[in-house]
Amino acid sequence: MFSSLSAPSPRRRGAARLAAATLVSGLVSGGLLATAGMAAAEGTPQSEGGAAATMGGLKTYGAAVVHDGGKDEQVSAGLFEMSVDNGGTLQTYCIDIHNPAQKEARYHESSWSGTSLNGNENAGKIRWILGNSYPQVNDLAALAAEAGAKGLTEQDAAAGTQVAIWRYSDGADVNAVDPQAEKLADYLEKHARNLPEPAASLTLDPPAVPGRPGERIGPVTVHTNADSVSVTPPSDIAAGGVKVVDKDGKQVTSAADGSRLYFQVPKKAQDGSAELTVQASTTVPVGRAFASDTRSQTQILAGSSESTVSATATATWAAMGAIPALSAEKNCTEGGVDVTGVNKGDTAFTFELMGEEHTIPAGGSQTVAIPLQEDQSYDFTIKGPGGHRKWFKGVLDCRTESSMAGLRTQTLSEPGPATAGGTAATDTNLAETGTTSATPFIAGTAIAMVVIGGAALVLIRKKTPTQD
Repeated sequence: MFSSLSAPSPRRRGAARLAAATLVSGLVSGGLLATAGMAAAEGTPQSEGGAAATMGGLKTYGAAVVHDGGKDEQVSAGLFEMSVDNGGTLQTYCIDIHNPAQKEARYHESSWSGTSLNGNENAGKIRWILGNSYPQVNDLAALAAEAGAKGLTEQDAAAGTQVAIWRYSDGADVNAVDPQAEKLADYLEKHARNLPEPAASLTLDPPAVPGRPGERIGPVTVHTNADSVSVTPPSDIAAGGVKVVDKDGKQVTSAADGSRLYFQVPKKAQDGSAELTVQASTTVPVGRAFASDTRSQTQILAGSSESTVSATATATWAAMGAIPALSAEKNCTEGGVDVTGVNKGDTAFTFELMGEEHTIPAGGSQTVAIPLQEDQSYDFTIKGPGGHRKWFKGVLDCRTESSMAGLRTQTLSEPGPATAGGTAATDTNLAETGTTSATPFIAGTAIAMVVIGGAALVLIRKKTPTQD
């Protein structure tokens, strides 16, 4: 049952995490740009797919004490609630105790490899805790008996579960204030065992495919836990004669797990690109990570109502010349973002990213590693033939911060992501879980690109990124 309890008053934050150095902005030139043809939607940056949600606040919680460096800090510990785009509600726990949560921050479903769970040998134990405690186990009397507690309220159960999770997600020395909640935390910590990462609720693989007019471009494979997904090409695809079909060329409007989808592009279609969207209603698997589009603390899923999930894939085509398909993913192992390009054309595709020129040969592929600092924002667009643009945006959040130096009460202003040419806005502190930092994050000047008369003018061509 989802709690309707309100969030507590602001709590104190912990020491600063590493300040972001530069707002990364990439840009591109891919030869002459066609002025005709369809361009994929530019209003949304690439994501892994699945559920997207907005932070509501901490709803069911108790108190905990964090011990670090000889200092004790009392914090709130428990369940957050998020509202899913287009319908649904999520319950989550924090897995980043010292990072603040932002009210109304945007979150998206993410693989463990793109979060602070990457490389955490205890990540699977967190999943076990989620499956064997509140709210997945809502018989609190039975849960109390199992843990050796005299009794548990919802608040005790949420606090004890969060404390046990922090011990594995952050390696924190933390205890629940309530004795019964502490018994639950100790029980969960002791009995937890490693379980595998849960599969995504919905993804498309690969997220981008290249090809030529007159052929079926793909395949794009559907991976989902839903019984079926709806397949909805944008209206401009239908107007241009591009269809989404199966391997036999039959137009499809629905698909299932394992389905292989293709873009059928008319032979006389002008060079361009198009995007298909698949959507379903399902419960998101417990244990899926949720990363913020800004710098709000990373969450892990404890419960899901029937929720709307979606994913997109893009096709790019050209009659001749370069035909690139571009995608990107966070690489927490190396500390950056990997941009991968596949070129199915008959000429090389050359683009510029962070002042460095990269060339993907005809029929080849290349992965460009963009090194970033922890907590650094990135926001870049790569432009290809036919007016196609691929937008990548996010924050590299791959580590947790364990220090509690400089504790003090801090209330922050409304959140806002760093923007091109500006500075990162400060965060709204929900004052829910963990300790937080008041240190502002600084974003560097973004690299810009202006398109005039179909030609790309690169305004900055430096070999190293500008940093503030």
